[in-house]
Amino acid sequence: MSNKIEIVLPRMGESVDEATITGWLKNEGDIINEDDLIIEIATDKVDSEVPSEVSGILIKKLCKINDVVKVGDPIAIIETDKKIKSTPKQKEEKYFSNKIDENSIESKPIEYANKAEAIIEKNDFELSERIYSPLVKSISKKEGVSKQELNSIIGSGKNGRVTKNDLLNYISSKSSEPNKSLDFSNTYNSTNNSDEILEMSRMEKLISDHMLSSKEKSAHVQAFIEADISNLWIWRENIKKSFFERENEKITFTPIFISIVAQALREFPMLNISVENYNIIKKKSINIGMATALNDGNLIVPVIKNADQLSLFGLVKKVNDLAIRGRNGQLLPDEVKDGTYTISNVGVFDTLMGTPIINQPQVGILAFGAITKKPSVIETEKGDFIGIRRKIILSHSFDHRVVNGAQGGLFIKRIKELIEHWDSLTSL
Repeated sequence: MSNKIEIVLPRMGESVDEATITGWLKNEGDIINEDDLIIEIATDKVDSEVPSEVSGILIKKLCKINDVVKVGDPIAIIETDKKIKSTPKQKEEKYFSNKIDENSIESKPIEYANKAEAIIEKNDFELSERIYSPLVKSISKKEGVSKQELNSIIGSGKNGRVTKNDLLNYISSKSSEPNKSLDFSNTYNSTNNSDEILEMSRMEKLISDHMLSSKEKSAHVQAFIEADISNLWIWRENIKKSFFERENEKITFTPIFISIVAQALREFPMLNISVENYNIIKKKSINIGMATALNDGNLIVPVIKNADQLSLFGLVKKVNDLAIRGRNGQLLPDEVKDGTYTISNVGVFDTLMGTPIINQPQVGILAFGAITKKPSVIETEKGDFIGIRRKIILSHSFDHRVVNGAQGGLFIKRIKELIEHWDSLTSL
């Protein structure tokens, strides 16, 4: 006897109530093993996949791509059959489902479901351990990319998933025909001797809208200051090797900057606020977001919650963990929300300084530029002399509706002081 099971959208975080359907990984009639990924979803900043809790046959999709689905809403119906063997995997999280009455939905005939395995088209992708989206499969078939070639491509998506861009880059690199024309269901359009038209990805659209919204809401003002980071540089150089050998972790400047900014925010609480209409909301927690570049060129902002309460050692561990999982698309929705202030280390791209856009609904963002050697006037008791020092430019964008110039300037002046007076005896 078969049962029809309703698979619902699971809860992905305390603050996440809905998600957008971005792709189906299975088709109606496919045999599903327990914990197989069946659908791709996306919240505001985090993409994920939903696995099936049961084994059976996918007999009905209940939503379409680009549909917005509430947590707990049904997304698919799977018919279970004791004759279908599953390949269970170790579960990391329990997803819930609802058993429903067989007569409560309009479904395909039972005979079709029982014969699904026989009529499913066999192809090389089913023999691969990697999972490919329908679009990647379609492009691969159209361009004659074999299973072996596809398996050799290094994916930039979640868990190493091969994305459309990964595949297009591979096809482009191996093609010997200049200006080869590709047309993949209007997702990539070009013709010989003409410009290429590329549709923005979902994340690019979100970032675009978010940036425009911020410029419209906040009165952006920038302040710049140069700091001598020589002592801090020497301290890091002296400990980074022994720290890596002991902890197998790299110590970058990002956790150090976060520690310094957290201390400054305690002294300047009016930079740790948000604005709602004409109300100023003072935040009790200091949650610092760190802008992180992804493999596809987009950005994501993981948030260090209660950064002022973490030791420098704890910040190093937390920053490395969030950065790695962010680049691999493994962040949870709650790990990119509730930020109260943001930093961006633009110096990793050798950029001297920048004018970052405020991350709404915050009122300030600080960019750390590249660390460079400069000839400097060094003051001593015996007089001034010229020496080589390492310098860094800090770029502070703040919301002039609620942060005046004096406060914005004093804030980065304090950060400059904390950098220049770094304790060389600090231990990790």
